Amino acid sequence: MASPGGVPRLVLLVSGKRKSGKDFVAEALRSRLGADVCAILRLSSPLKERYAQENGLDFQRLLDASVYKETYRRDMIRWGEEKRQADPGCFCRKVVEGVSQPVWLVSDTRRASDIQWFREAYGAVTQTVRVVALEQSRQQRGWVFTAGVDDAESECGLDNFGAFDWVIENHGDEQHLEEQLEGLVAFVHSRL
Repeated sequence: MASPGGVPRLVLLVSGKRKSGKDFVAEALRSRLGADVCAILRLSSPLKERYAQENGLDFQRLLDASVYKETYRRDMIRWGEEKRQADPGCFCRKVVEGVSQPVWLVSDTRRASDIQWFREAYGAVTQTVRVVALEQSRQQRGWVFTAGVDDAESECGLDNFGAFDWVIENHGDEQHLEEQLEGLVAFVHSRL
């Protein structure tokens, strides 16, 4: 498959449960690598944009961690699943358009089909990164189990994925997290 965006040197597919710290880890990596080297891509952005357009909603408000977004989350998940069933790569193709940085961090990888699409499109430069956090840590960050969300494919689709290339433990130990990030940054530099 031809690369729809630029040609990355490395694609890091970051996954994890809600409030595990996926975005925090992605932002920490980009701050260490620099915005000129590393782009954060969010599969949820093109999904939320199309959902907002089709439903007459405020796209910008769907992007933040607000009550507004939570009001529509279940229906947005259902809608996104329908779109993916028809075309598994629809949001993946859209998110890579026009990206020029050599390192891509996809900060919200949620499904095996997302990983499959990136592996088919970009091959050996694709690495999986799983961010894990204890339930207690997630609760301290504001997570509360929500039926229809936390038991949906968008949260559980990678639970039985198998071996991830990298596992980042984000339980609240800042020193341990820093050591793990340093190892991943060193790996990224080895690929540039």
